Amino acid sequence: MSCLCLCGFFGGAFMEKAFAYSLFPNDVLKSSNCRETKSRFSSEMANLRSLFSPRHMLVLSVALNVSLVLKIIQQRKNRREKVSGIYVEKPKDAQIAEESQIEASSIQNMHPTPSPMAVNGEDADDGRNVINLDHGDPTMYERYWQEMGDKTTVVIPGWQFTSYFSDAGNLCWFLEPELAKEIARLHKVVGNAITEGRYIVVGTGSSQLFQAALYAFTANNASEPFSVVSAAPYYSSYPAATDCLKSGLYKWGGDAHNFTKTGPYIELVTSPNNPDGFVRQSVVNRSGGILVHDLAYYWPQYTPITSAADYELMLFTVSKSTGHAGMRIGWALVKDPSIAEKMVKYIELSTIGVSKDSQLRAAKVLKVVSDSCGTAARPRENFFGYCHQLMAERWKLLREAVKQSGIFSLPEFEPGFCNFFQCLFEPLPAFAWLKCEDGIEDCESFLKSHNIWTRSGRHFGVSPSYVRVSMLDRDRTFGCFVKRLSQIRL
Repeated sequence: MSCLCLCGFFGGAFMEKAFAYSLFPNDVLKSSNCRETKSRFSSEMANLRSLFSPRHMLVLSVALNVSLVLKIIQQRKNRREKVSGIYVEKPKDAQIAEESQIEASSIQNMHPTPSPMAVNGEDADDGRNVINLDHGDPTMYERYWQEMGDKTTVVIPGWQFTSYFSDAGNLCWFLEPELAKEIARLHKVVGNAITEGRYIVVGTGSSQLFQAALYAFTANNASEPFSVVSAAPYYSSYPAATDCLKSGLYKWGGDAHNFTKTGPYIELVTSPNNPDGFVRQSVVNRSGGILVHDLAYYWPQYTPITSAADYELMLFTVSKSTGHAGMRIGWALVKDPSIAEKMVKYIELSTIGVSKDSQLRAAKVLKVVSDSCGTAARPRENFFGYCHQLMAERWKLLREAVKQSGIFSLPEFEPGFCNFFQCLFEPLPAFAWLKCEDGIEDCESFLKSHNIWTRSGRHFGVSPSYVRVSMLDRDRTFGCFVKRLSQIRL
């Protein structure tokens, strides 16, 4: 830039001389008798000096500098976006914002529903990109919360939450009162669980609460470890989570359908079930058993709410209810105060409580969800209505893709009457329990050959001809998935 500035200031003299010699021959300029010519030359030089004055040249120099800087910035931006001729993925926030802008035009008046199958020319799928639907990462919910703007924004002053204690007089002394209030309110609004006469225990996700429940039920100096069982297909993390500590209090006992061992046991009942989406009841049904109900998916966007759950111990999480998996907040509704007290003790020993920042944010989110279900809320803001319509659209598209391909199958569900929506509908699970037909024995490997990552049925205690597919990814990813699946042939 300094070179350009010097050119701006000193280029005037050079230009004046060059202009003079181009306009008049050298002998004419030296002639003392050509007054008319000299007069004309003087006039032209005056005009030239005014044109190439230092002020004008400074303005020209600044303009050149600005254009050069802008060009350099653009070139660097292009180099960042392009690596060896392959464009890298845009930053997450920019990607989400772009998806929201594209999909906003398809929002309906009652409950906004994008069309995840709408893959345009720019997003044409060549089959080379990996579609990872192995995990149940609930990024589907991002767009709804973006449209809610700052309704869930929480500002926490620096001095707040310096203490370990939230409510020293409460059995769960690290539970924020505001969160407890919003949990009870949401269950009452939805009608999916009874909270009266229950103790609320908050945890770092339902995973910690699962461990706390095992500890609470078995920490009584039993003569032998409790067997922990669940009916296959069971949640794939149950075996590893049960045995990870090599505890002498409990150990994984396998499929509840095949459990014949005598002695104490704990049966895990996930309903609706992960991975197949069916409503579950206990299987073992004999004396000496303890039931833990995992109700993470018992919300109206996934399944009809037929009654308020009323069990000894029930687990819930914001991860699948509102889509805030990164918040790491779950809660248990516990009847027995002694069990609740032991669960609190486990959390105290493992993490000395639960993040108050996350609890306060979770309370705000749950409040917005409950408010959106009220009569004063605008229809398009109804959280469960929005998500239910989105899940219905996704399941419709998936079933169409499976039918078009002809080598896969999906479970069929019986419709049920939902007390929340006051209508009849079929379950819309958060996961698709997909089976490969036509002699394909390893469905996970088969789909991976088409760059679709799923989770094999062997992780759930059943045949590898099944895979679990997440239905909760972003619209664009899901749209590419159903399009690619529909084109798979043997």
